[in-house]
Amino acid sequence: MAIKPAYVKKTGHQLMEQYPDAFNTDFEHNKDTVEELTNIESKSVRNRIAGYVTRKIKTAV
Repeated sequence: MAIKPAYVKKTGHQLMEQYPDAFNTDFEHNKDTVEELTNIESKSVRNRIAGYVTRKIKTAV
């Protein structure tokens, strides 16, 4: 497993704190939610954040 950049972790944690009910264990849903809640234009960064959030939620359950 690769080490995630700090900006991915920081943004993921902020989104999960501000919108705890907006995310679930489905990557596609989280990807769309990250796109709606942020102004990130890069598709790869958006996907990394969505993947990080998905992973965190799956391990918390």
